[in-house]
Parts: sequence; structure tokens; C-alpha cells
Amino acid sequence: MQITFPLFLTIMRIALIPVLVLFFYLPYPWSSLVAAIIFILAAITDWLDGYLARRMGLMSSFGAFLDPVADKLMVATALVLLVQTPPPIVFPMIFFTVAAAIIIGREIAISGLREWMAEMGERGTVQVGAMGKLKTILQMTAISCLLYESDLFGLPVVIVGEMLLYVAAALTLWSMWVYLHAAWPIMSRHDSKAREDKSSPE
Repeated sequence: MQITFPLFLTIMRIALIPVLVLFFYLPYPWSSLVAAIIFILAAITDWLDGYLARRMGLMSSFGAFLDPVADKLMVATALVLLVQTPPPIVFPMIFFTVAAAIIIGREIAISGLREWMAEMGERGTVQVGAMGKLKTILQMTAISCLLYESDLFGLPVVIVGEMLLYVAAALTLWSMWVYLHAAWPIMSRHDSKAREDKSSPE
């Protein structure tokens, strides 16, 4: 297997996960800034590797598989870190935890749905739409703000990040409903076919 530049960026994004964890826990005033920068770099490469793969004609099956996995691993790791050692948030911790659980749970559910759709030969039916892209942008921005923690030019970065995380969680539920709504006719059709095959005489 050839390691192309887009694939290298994807692999690098996965390699940055333990680095993010390390700087998150380092007891230095600048460690939160470095953690936020690492996450922002990962978010940029998440867009860049896909763009370069399409632009340069370097798309591969392995890259198509690994790219969303790298994205989900980075987001899930960051959210687990923030739930375990939360920044000074405004609302009770239960809201923050539920929002993080919704985002992580949605990624697991949609990954399973996509795998099932691929097995049914219906991979193209469930694709990322505008709502999913907006959710991703808000999600990445929110986590970056929450990792940074400190105010920036008088802007309460953590509060902005917290509010954006709640909006991202709401959009996460909406986009999951859109995915399920698109997949439901196919799931129903396959269930009906399975019952017919089971009831038909051999």
C-alpha cells in the first residue's frame, strides 16, 4: 500500500491523539494553548487530506475508511478529557456530560449504520449533508475553545465553547435523525425481504 500525502496527514492526525492527551495533563500555564493548537491542526488536516485526495486523484479505499475514523477518535478523546477535567463552565456539569455523550454516541451509531448500509450495497444513500458539515464546524470550534480555556482579547472563550457545544449536540441529534430517515426505507425493505425469504418454502 502506497502512503500518499493525504493518507500521511490522516495517519498523523491519529498520531497526534496521545500528544493531545499529554499536553492536556501537563501542569503548565501554556499547556492548554498547545492542546488547543494540536486539536485545531487536527481539524485542519481533517479537511485538508480529503481535499487533497480529491484534487490530486489520490483517493483510496483505506484512506476513505481511515479519515472518518481519525476524526472520530480525536473528537471522542478530546470530549472524554474535557468531561473528566472540565473547564470552568457555566451550566451544571450534567448538561456538559450529556452533550458530550450525545456527540460520541451519534458517531458510534452512524458508523454502525454506514457499515450496515455498505454491506447492503447502499453506501451512497447515507452521506454527509450541509447539516452534518455545520455540526462538525461548530463541534470543532467548541472543543478548541474549551481546550484553550483562557479568555482571548476579552472574549470568554470557554463560555463561547460551551454554548457552541450545546448547539453542536442539538445539530448532532438532528443530523442523526436525517441519516436514520434516509436509511429507514432501505432498512424496512431489507427486513421485509428477510421475512419473505424466511417464510418461503424451501
